[in-house]
Amino acid sequence: MDVSYIIKRPIISEKSTQDAAKGRFTFEVALLVNKPIIKKAIEDAFKVKVISLTTRIMKGKTKRAGIRRTEVLGSSWKKATVQLAKDQKIDLFEVTQSQS
Repeated sequence: MDVSYIIKRPIISEKSTQDAAKGRFTFEVALLVNKPIIKKAIEDAFKVKVISLTTRIMKGKTKRAGIRRTEVLGSSWKKATVQLAKDQKIDLFEVTQSQS
């Protein structure tokens, strides 16, 4: 299976960058993929050792759209958080701090 199909994008937020300092990294993954496949895809893509993996399905948000303001439901998606072995990191989550 193609890794780009499994791992859609990294989740870059304030909380995920704080977790990245602790060795936990968050990704959006394909909805129908299970934990062993996600673990293997992350290990193969980033050459790291995954210790633990948690997944959760994020429900789609409702929005009001159109002239009649009908409610439209957004699509659901899956979030995966991985804990890496000590002293390992993924470079996608590195945020440079500017020195003033």
